[in-house]
Amino acid sequence: MAKAKKEGYLSSKESRRISRENRRITNEYEKQRKRKNVPESEYLTEMRDPNNAVEFDNLHTYFFTDAGTVKSVDGVSFDVPIGKTVGVVGESGCGKSVTSLSLMQLLQRPQGQVVEGSIRLNMGDKAYDVTKMPNEKMQNIRGNAVSMIFQEPMTALNPVFRIGDQVNEVIELHDGVGKSKSDIKARTIELLEMVGIANSEGVYKMFPHELSGGMRQRVMIAMALACNPRVIIADEPTTALDVTIQAQVLDLLRNLKDKINSSIMFITHDLGVIAEMADYVVVMYAGRIIEKGTAEEIFAHPAHPYTIGLMASKPVVGKQVDKLYSIPGKVPNPINMPNYCYFKDRCELCVEPCGGAYPGEVSLSPTHKVSCYRYYDKKEEN
Repeated sequence: MAKAKKEGYLSSKESRRISRENRRITNEYEKQRKRKNVPESEYLTEMRDPNNAVEFDNLHTYFFTDAGTVKSVDGVSFDVPIGKTVGVVGESGCGKSVTSLSLMQLLQRPQGQVVEGSIRLNMGDKAYDVTKMPNEKMQNIRGNAVSMIFQEPMTALNPVFRIGDQVNEVIELHDGVGKSKSDIKARTIELLEMVGIANSEGVYKMFPHELSGGMRQRVMIAMALACNPRVIIADEPTTALDVTIQAQVLDLLRNLKDKINSSIMFITHDLGVIAEMADYVVVMYAGRIIEKGTAEEIFAHPAHPYTIGLMASKPVVGKQVDKLYSIPGKVPNPINMPNYCYFKDRCELCVEPCGGAYPGEVSLSPTHKVSCYRYYDKKEEN
């Protein structure tokens, strides 16, 4: 009698079939991305609200792997208003970074692709749908209108080039027309001073390994701000830093955002940082937004059981507990997601309808929205 196959087991024949199908799908997307001389009308769009810097609208970003399709971002919609900070929180693997990489078109391709939805970017006099922009046009946007501060500066900075050369390159590429080498150097030194580096002339000539973690992160911020971008994506910029340097970097970001009137999309799992930095908060779980609202609404009145669990697991100064709360269970398999609420198997506040289809978004206030069956009898579903 043949042994039953283990759950999740793939035969080599099935794996080859998935690989062939993935290549067929991703080749189509890549063909679209690599087109030359694409007319602007193809990716020109209109903002739903001109006061927003970025609008994510039903974004679906998938990774086509040999084991199956991972729906990393599965129908995400939220706005980043001009001059505001939006904090995106959630545990590792929930889709925070993939959402920001979709905006930058820096997904690991060809496996990673935006398959549906739009990302509208406000350029002032016009708006672009980033998901439809070809590679050659995206080069003008990336680092210029939208820039990113990466999580680990030691891997983001090139170890074989001096700091000055790396910052100079950004200015030369996007803002170098009519500027001499001495003008570009002066601008780089000005940026290094702006981010609080005292010995800017010395740091200009140094290699990344000669700087501390905090100094490297400041250099990353200087590079991100080089062209006065409209949107700054900060992907856990303080994770590897100690608390005092973390506070300095957060103050620096806050002040510089006001100085150049940029918007910040702040990605982190640290609720303390979000409480200090963000005007609006988006809570993600398993590739979907489960709650969003103003920082005051999310922290004072968390609605979704997952958000409540996150708040409960945060240590509070002056409150003595024997053991910190931990959300039970684990995240479902991303290749085989359930057809009911993704948090149901971990939820301690379930109600009877939770076994039904994935819950729709419910408005608790004009700005506070949650996807949970517990509120269906209180508010009308959107």
